[in-house]
Amino acid sequence: MFRQPVVKFFSKLLSRAVITAVLILVQIEWLITGIFRLAHYAVWINLLLTVLSLIIALSLVRKDQNAGYKIGWIAFIGVFPVLGGLMYLMWGNKRPSKRLRTRIERVERQHVYDMVQAEGQTSGLTERERGLSGYLTRVGRCPAWAETSALYFPSGEAMHPHLLEDLEKARKFIFLEYFIVKPGAMWDPIAEILKRKAAEGVDVRLIYDDFGSLLTLPSDFLVEMEKNHIRCIPFNPVVPLITLVMNHRDHRKITVIDGNVAYTGGVNLADEYINAEERFGYWKDTAIRLEGRGVWNFTVMFLNFWNAFRPSEQSYDAFRPTVRAATDGIVQPYSDSPLDEEPLAESVYRDILNQAQDYVYIYTPYLAVGDEMLSAIKLAAKRGVDVRIVLPGIPDKKLVSRLSRSYYAPLLHAGLRVYEYTPGFLHATCYVSDDRTAVVGSINMDYRSLYLHFECGVLLMHSSQVAEVRRDILDTISHSREVTLKDCRTSFLGGLLDDVLRLLSPLM
Repeated sequence: MFRQPVVKFFSKLLSRAVITAVLILVQIEWLITGIFRLAHYAVWINLLLTVLSLIIALSLVRKDQNAGYKIGWIAFIGVFPVLGGLMYLMWGNKRPSKRLRTRIERVERQHVYDMVQAEGQTSGLTERERGLSGYLTRVGRCPAWAETSALYFPSGEAMHPHLLEDLEKARKFIFLEYFIVKPGAMWDPIAEILKRKAAEGVDVRLIYDDFGSLLTLPSDFLVEMEKNHIRCIPFNPVVPLITLVMNHRDHRKITVIDGNVAYTGGVNLADEYINAEERFGYWKDTAIRLEGRGVWNFTVMFLNFWNAFRPSEQSYDAFRPTVRAATDGIVQPYSDSPLDEEPLAESVYRDILNQAQDYVYIYTPYLAVGDEMLSAIKLAAKRGVDVRIVLPGIPDKKLVSRLSRSYYAPLLHAGLRVYEYTPGFLHATCYVSDDRTAVVGSINMDYRSLYLHFECGVLLMHSSQVAEVRRDILDTISHSREVTLKDCRTSFLGGLLDDVLRLLSPLM
């Protein structure tokens, strides 16, 4: 009964912003008064923490990680040498997630042969396109598929009725995995269908991120779902203090129905995503529906997660697709994990930029990238590619929005065109390029999404829906304000704030 209010209190008290501010104040207080209070011990403690920070900074130099991410942390530790090392151990280090990594990797190794590339699935692709597809197959263990249809949705409310219709048709199983679940006009009709289907004998399972849904779900949600035969896993349960260290979240959005139909995109199961509740103006999002053989990738993604925490089956054969849709280009669903050192999602984005000849149009709610990604974006524009980025006009987090805007000037100088969606908040994450390639998924262009969250997306090549993504972005641009260099002017103090935000961006 009392879990939710208590956890809400702790979540606010122990939020990143609060803890960061407290540690910075402690750093300042330590430097000012440490010599007067506990002088004998303060010298040794100060030395110990400084040495720890130095060791961590040196270890970051040789880590096989994104250069921008490493430089951000090294700079932060340099500015705050006493407590910077502790902050990295809490928020930047992946070692505390060893147990989580071991459980997931053990299941993935057991089912690596379930994700085998079928012959002929990349026919019709250029050599460079086959290179990107092969990278996802070999390194990401996410093969490409033909005999799969796709349907792009330019908003959550466009997707919702289709999702309900497909759920009603379920006969064998329904798998859902979401960052946010919240009772209301979006979730309630879904929950009603799930309960009814479970009563009919359909295998219904739900994975939700415990932190993402912390303030949205009632305290008895898990009990209520299990009582209705809907098996649930709250991913990475929130535990005060420990959660600060174990900060990898499940940001994926996946629905799989009978192995034949799947949904993904940016849409969570909450009212703002279908504009049944207004937050930050109109909520612009995107989603995609797949049908056919390509759904298998999402089925395996879900089952690997499920069996890592709630072992249920050794073989996935019973969940294979039974429908082969008409081929509409190549469809390649993929996932990215923060528990390895492979920047899979970022590599896909960078490869699209590097291959582009005509244009690249981008949706992202946040922009906080390292030097490698920033260089790829600017280089594409300098090569003469028409690169356009659309971001929110009404932000959900003002400091993060300011951080995103700190990138505008260098992008504009490189020749990019930047737009802000004036009707409201743009939560969509999409890439589209040269009428041949597109990505629709959950992967934002910020440090947390690229390096610390579990994410997923769909790579489309030579699909009819590539044109739909392009059409939607151009329509959105027509309702957006183009940013100019005059808009990027700021005061001296404003520039200092931007520099601080860039330094702190790995923490945000």
